[in-house]
Amino acid sequence: MSGFSDVGICDAFVFEPKLFGDERGYFFELYRESLFRDRVHGPFVQFNQSRSSAGVLRGLHLQVGEGAAAKWVECLVGSILDVCVDLRPDSPTFKEWVSIELNEKNHRGLYVPPGCAHGFCVLGPEDAVIRYAQTGYYQPDCERTLIWNDPTIGVEWPLEKPQLSDKDARAPAFNEDADWELCRGLLLGS
Repeated sequence: MSGFSDVGICDAFVFEPKLFGDERGYFFELYRESLFRDRVHGPFVQFNQSRSSAGVLRGLHLQVGEGAAAKWVECLVGSILDVCVDLRPDSPTFKEWVSIELNEKNHRGLYVPPGCAHGFCVLGPEDAVIRYAQTGYYQPDCERTLIWNDPTIGVEWPLEKPQLSDKDARAPAFNEDADWELCRGLLLGS
């Protein structure tokens, strides 16, 4: 049976679909608006897909202000450790994080609420293909990036020296950059 599981971050959840399979393959219902309506912050308006090599880490990314958006993340090929970090100052789980393995075999999806940073690293030797939906359009001016190994947050990644983009490698720590003050204000709606 398909079902929702809370993951320890306020408003974040995992959905594991019910698989119908036989010798020909399988079918599952990934999303039904009537089931998700009370859990999702708005309709999904943009769908993205990425492919990443083994050892790649992407994140931690979020959008704030008018660009704030929730994400629905799933791994279509390979395996990833998907991470959600709560950066909403008014949340009971502020500065807490959770990691969930998403892969092509468990078919899980992770819902990352608005105001939470998202990142993932590729597990295993093969590439991973990730698809995610957003409840808001990508707006570069609203994007913020938090350094992947921020000591204040303390995400436990399984990679010591991941392959990073230049932007992710240069990202500020949570307490280092004055821009995080602006970010906190935008998340609170001030």
